[in-house]
Amino acid sequence: MIELDFSEQIAALRATFGDIRAVIDIDQLRTDIADLNDQAGAPDLWDDSEHAQKVTSALSHRQSELARIESIERRLDDLEVLVEMANDGEGDEESAQEATTELASLQKVLGDLEVHTLLNGEFDERPAVVTIRSGAGGVDAADFAEMLLRMYLRWAEQHNYPVQVLDVGYAEEAGIKSATFQVDSPYAFGTLSVEAGTHRLVRMSPFNSAGKRQTSFAAVEVVPLIEQTESIEIPDTDIRVDVFRSSGPGGQSVNTTDSAVRITHLPTGTVVSCQNEKSQIQNRAAAMRVLQSRLLLLQREQEAATKKELAGVITASWGDQMRSYVLAPYQMVKDLRTNYETNNPSQVFDGDLDPFIAAGIRWRKQAPKD
Repeated sequence: MIELDFSEQIAALRATFGDIRAVIDIDQLRTDIADLNDQAGAPDLWDDSEHAQKVTSALSHRQSELARIESIERRLDDLEVLVEMANDGEGDEESAQEATTELASLQKVLGDLEVHTLLNGEFDERPAVVTIRSGAGGVDAADFAEMLLRMYLRWAEQHNYPVQVLDVGYAEEAGIKSATFQVDSPYAFGTLSVEAGTHRLVRMSPFNSAGKRQTSFAAVEVVPLIEQTESIEIPDTDIRVDVFRSSGPGGQSVNTTDSAVRITHLPTGTVVSCQNEKSQIQNRAAAMRVLQSRLLLLQREQEAATKKELAGVITASWGDQMRSYVLAPYQMVKDLRTNYETNNPSQVFDGDLDPFIAAGIRWRKQAPKD
């Protein structure tokens, strides 16, 4: 008779699952789904296609997350039943094998979900924009940059993440100088941000007639896709409007009414004046248009500064690497931050990045803050 004792493993899984449920907040998740369902059912939803896409995408993501949580809960219950069947069935090897396989599967699923709950940074849920640049190493570095581009595109393809290649700069002999692509998936930035840094390749160079071992570098930069607002809504409480008489050369008044308008945006101190139009209403409308344009420009400058700060400084040279890909004299890919490694580089270059990403997310969460 088979005697399976998975009590400790199942208890550990339930404890992990309880922690995950607490972090995700199932009640809030259901509330969000109900709210998004109401928005998605609005008859005028598709009058603004961009907003409609955001609503439907957010709804689909949250529904999938809830379905996954509910599925795991059912599978945990079913696993306990399978163990009982195996132990009560006088040598039911089929049930025992099924229970063993399901235990391993649940351990992986919960491990992946646990990593997902660590993605709670300010920008983690945003889509990602990834830029790869060849570094030190000449032609080999350009070729390595192209290998990394293919690796990330294959990874995204395996996860069915929509990808848009925005720009590719090809090198003269082989490979690429740089490439930028966008991954339009929830939590793409939080997931891929641990890939940012300098990557190092060691191999027998195919571009060296002497067949010498060559070390080359490439930099990977990952930034969140920050929403670009094409118009700025300015609350009346954020502005001060002053009216005065229009003046001409030498400060002389050119009319006898207070038609000129000066608008001060109090949060930023931005000041706009307009006195070209004949009426105060026209001048105010013109000044508001100018103020909106200036605030939009200021917002984009701030977004660019935020992206630059998030991207950090990546030198793509010796002493700065975060991961090494070694093809000769032995086969290994090793992350130098987490110490996670594998002896199958070809599989990694074909997009098998999840173990490295999961280890990186856990490492980042445990790393001491500056």
